[in-house]
Amino acid sequence: MLEEVERWFADRSWSAADRPLDRLLSAKRAAGTTVSVVLPALDEEETVGAIVEVIRRDLIDGLPVPLVDELVVVDSGSTDRTAEVAAKAGARVVHRDDILPRIPALHGKGEVLWRSLLVTGGDIVCFVDADLRDFSSTFVSGIVGPLLTEPDVQFVKAMYDRPLVTEFDGLASRTRSDPLAFGKTHGQGGRVTELVARPLLNLHWPQLAGFVQPLGGEYAVRRSLLERLPFPVGYGVELGLLVDALHTVGLDALAQVDVGVRLHRHQDGQALGRMAAAIYRTAQLRLSRGHSPGHRWGYPPVRPELTQFERGPDGFVPRTYAVDTEERPPMAGIKEYSGRRVA
Repeated sequence: MLEEVERWFADRSWSAADRPLDRLLSAKRAAGTTVSVVLPALDEEETVGAIVEVIRRDLIDGLPVPLVDELVVVDSGSTDRTAEVAAKAGARVVHRDDILPRIPALHGKGEVLWRSLLVTGGDIVCFVDADLRDFSSTFVSGIVGPLLTEPDVQFVKAMYDRPLVTEFDGLASRTRSDPLAFGKTHGQGGRVTELVARPLLNLHWPQLAGFVQPLGGEYAVRRSLLERLPFPVGYGVELGLLVDALHTVGLDALAQVDVGVRLHRHQDGQALGRMAAAIYRTAQLRLSRGHSPGHRWGYPPVRPELTQFERGPDGFVPRTYAVDTEERPPMAGIKEYSGRRVA
């Protein structure tokens, strides 16, 4: 297994610089492929506008063939100016609850990504988190690139340094190239990845051990694959899609691209605990379905709740939170989606 992972890492790990933009535009023009970029957003007025502006400037406006054909922000109920800022910057803004109203919306990132398939049409769908700072368009072109130039690749994750940023003041004037400067701790930003996701993948899906950022929110996938996958509605969506993609199309259809440094807002410890529980639950569901190659584990159901402790005036107080357990079925089976595809 180690040899297979090493071979995959050597064959399916690239840098964004490996595919210049002119090469991508030529490949896109020749194949007639269309690309949709989706930003799931909830109260991201501080960052979403700059991301949209960079994508429009570098990958849409003024190019002989736009690399990105549609740029959509799906707002999942923001109470700030996220929708206004995104629209002003040049994105098409769609509200989560307006998509597939027949099915009441659930809370969670995965729910937004699942519904986004109904309001986009690209052959390639690229997801980008809306809280990124000091954003570079290589986050999009880098991960879309292999899908335009490698016909056998179907799912591409971004990989990057993920420093733990403790101070964002004046960040726009600082350099992306020094992850140790200005209150950043090199390599410490992916705490749930290192403490939960990476051990789970190494133990149960060792073929996926070569992914540098398995939980990263930046990835591009062929629609023909996405519409066949179930979507965990919450924080487990990235791990769920990655494991199910492996199960559906095999390791050699998966790839990753180095896009540099990812700077974003970090969650507090208790939020990370809830995220970790959702990710573990997502993994447990797949283990129980036999998605661990060569094994079918007879695990009992996991309690879908997480109890954490907060200090109050009289000592520690237990707080119990529900863990995301809902999943949406493959979009190909939704009548509104299949009807649109036939039309």
